[in-house]
Amino acid sequence: MIGVDFDNTIVCYDRVIHELALERQLIPSTVPASKSAVRNYLRACGMEDDWTELQGHAYGEGLKRAEPFPGALGFFKRCRDLAVPVSVISHKTTVPFRGPACDLRNAAQHWLECQGFYDAARIGMSRDRVFFEPTKAAKLERIASLECKYFIDDLPEFLDEPSFPPGVSKILFDPAGSGISETCSRSVRSWDELYEWLRSFE
Repeated sequence: MIGVDFDNTIVCYDRVIHELALERQLIPSTVPASKSAVRNYLRACGMEDDWTELQGHAYGEGLKRAEPFPGALGFFKRCRDLAVPVSVISHKTTVPFRGPACDLRNAAQHWLECQGFYDAARIGMSRDRVFFEPTKAAKLERIASLECKYFIDDLPEFLDEPSFPPGVSKILFDPAGSGISETCSRSVRSWDELYEWLRSFE
């Protein structure tokens, strides 16, 4: 079983967060179009609450404007073709911490549906292989209960959790090449790298 995180691992928020920040006049146009650049700018300006609300909107109503990371859909299709079991396991609250109420889990399910995850002719993932957990602890418990052999996540601090289930090979998804993990067995910068890794399953 391969477990995969959702936000910032499958879904790329760079463009949508930059667009939303510009629309709200929170940043100048000179800020690069990346999530980290927008976050760092707002935090440097003492606008942490604005960042929290902006991110909540991107994960909810704004999610329909977000795109998968290049190669992500191909990876899931390849897992289907190879009959490699894969699950999406994410820490996701029901509503944002700040801003208008929105069902974040429904938004994520709708995004997955629009991307073809539940379409038998495209990816064909069963809905019961998608898990949105209320806490990090619950996410860790889900990884353990599904007996994942591998887990892919963008957060080194999550993968390095002392309570991370033993025996799971941790793969850091790190497009910027800036993450540091002491416990990961592999670090990749793209889904194309992960697609090539799947060759070992053939």
